[in-house]
Amino acid sequence: MALVASYAISSAIRYGGRILRLVLAGLAVSAMFSAGVGVMKYLADPFKQLPELTFWLLGGLSGVVWRDILYMTPLAATAIAALFIIRWRINLLTLDDDVITSLGTDPRRLRALAVTLAVIATATVTSVAGIVGWIGLTVPHICRKLFGAESSKVIPASILLGATLMIIFDDVARAISPGEIPLGIVTSFMGAILFVFFLSKGVSHE
Repeated sequence: MALVASYAISSAIRYGGRILRLVLAGLAVSAMFSAGVGVMKYLADPFKQLPELTFWLLGGLSGVVWRDILYMTPLAATAIAALFIIRWRINLLTLDDDVITSLGTDPRRLRALAVTLAVIATATVTSVAGIVGWIGLTVPHICRKLFGAESSKVIPASILLGATLMIIFDDVARAISPGEIPLGIVTSFMGAILFVFFLSKGVSHE
């Protein structure tokens, strides 16, 4: 729903380039959904529903059971596999739309397909683990710095590094406090530090 709304709003905006319009539309949609979450928190039962909602918004793996993984895996794995199959086409998105079209590919359809698959995989995992911030932003940038922009390397590297960091941060969240700190707090703090570090150092693939 958020993806469709973002694309619809970006197509109606008459300011800036395509990427800027999509970013502005995403900010608007995010604000609207944040307002909706605020309404849910306001109406939630303060003794039963509100604590569960708050913990989900902060993210964490403590409440995840094997049944959740069994429900989540088929859809998430299918989306990730599809992304890997079209990895060479995703590389085309670094080119201008006219160049992509001259190579026989519709850039709008390719962009929509790649974003949709990424959203499906992300939303499926988020529905189980909650909102775990900064992993999805930091890890791909780190992998691009380390391995270059080739999607056949960035996609599997992002999966492995993202999973590794999640395990490390989850251990940190459980170890630094007698009561487990929500994972989203740790990932936001550490992810922001890693993000700034790699961008400021300019670590890149030779």
